[in-house]
Amino acid sequence: MSMNDCIAEWNEEASQCTCGNPHRTVEMHICLEDGALAQMAPYLIKQDYKKVTVVFDEHTKQAAGDEVISYLKTAGVITDELFLPGNTGGEVVADEVFIVKVLLGISKDTEVIIAVGSGTIHDLVRFVCFKMNKPFVSVPTAASVDGFTSAGAPLIVDGTKQTFQAIPPEAIFADLSVLAKAPQVMTAAGFGDMLGKFTSLADWQISRDLGGEPYCPLAYRMTEEALMDCVHHVNEIAEGSIQGVKILMEALIASGISMLIIDHSRPASGGEHHISHRLEMEFLQQGKKAILHGAKVGVASALLSDIYRGLYKSGQEEAFDAYKDLPKKEQMQDWLSRTGGPSTIQELGVTDEQLERAMRTAHTLRARYTGLKYINETKTEQKD
Repeated sequence: MSMNDCIAEWNEEASQCTCGNPHRTVEMHICLEDGALAQMAPYLIKQDYKKVTVVFDEHTKQAAGDEVISYLKTAGVITDELFLPGNTGGEVVADEVFIVKVLLGISKDTEVIIAVGSGTIHDLVRFVCFKMNKPFVSVPTAASVDGFTSAGAPLIVDGTKQTFQAIPPEAIFADLSVLAKAPQVMTAAGFGDMLGKFTSLADWQISRDLGGEPYCPLAYRMTEEALMDCVHHVNEIAEGSIQGVKILMEALIASGISMLIIDHSRPASGGEHHISHRLEMEFLQQGKKAILHGAKVGVASALLSDIYRGLYKSGQEEAFDAYKDLPKKEQMQDWLSRTGGPSTIQELGVTDEQLERAMRTAHTLRARYTGLKYINETKTEQKD
């Protein structure tokens, strides 16, 4: 079944869901195949787009940007090019500086913006498109995150990671050859982002039972099935083969759409994501090179897995049954290592002190109930 067929099926299920929460009808064209880039120009012409802007950086220009631009110009589509140079550390960051760069680089008569890259470029483009009321098309250059389909943009403003309202892409052109050529560490980061669903899904049940937060069994099932597809095919993903990145990319898209349907990130973002965001903020403040989001998420999820199972064994709350069947830390670390990513905080370059601060403060980044929040609030109550 194609991803477009899956979206149609999920939309139908969502229309009949009895969870009591609002659901969004997802309207998005997915082209996930070898040679997908060649399908973009015909799509844009069919949609009657005459002028586009392609956004890329040094790495994504080589990965797919040049090829995208060549296809568009050959097809007669007027194409502006927006190259984002790295900052003084050589990185493109989703912060105020780069938001302004993208805003200034888009002409008013551009009809659609094409994001060529991984998570950062997509977050910048989706936010700018929301502000400029323009659609955007996604060209992933690595199967590295589940945020390609997102309607929210996690941005760093005043040194703090915050998620802002944005828009999802109207179409995704994910070329399997491009994804398979991406550095394996990027693919491993995508796997790490998916592995984090073990703790995020468990945290979602906690947020429902202890925090009274919205819950949807359809979105839960979509995310869980995507997660288990990755675990069952870890060897193919570790090989970085076309089949492996196809399985991973399908899972990442499914996870993203589960969030889109219910218009929040609870299925795919729990305590492990909060720790990742806190570490990212600390590295940024110290002027250190950023760590791939999915790499941090995978390692944080492995650490929380043992801690959360300890909550279940404590018997303090019946709701902690949600943590009963989480994989052991060693198992999750083995999966992470097998796919070519870091598996410990030491391999991330995170110190014990940095981890301790993240564990103690990360729960404050989101108004969301998690096991991490419970642990920290319980400690505070005991001190009082």
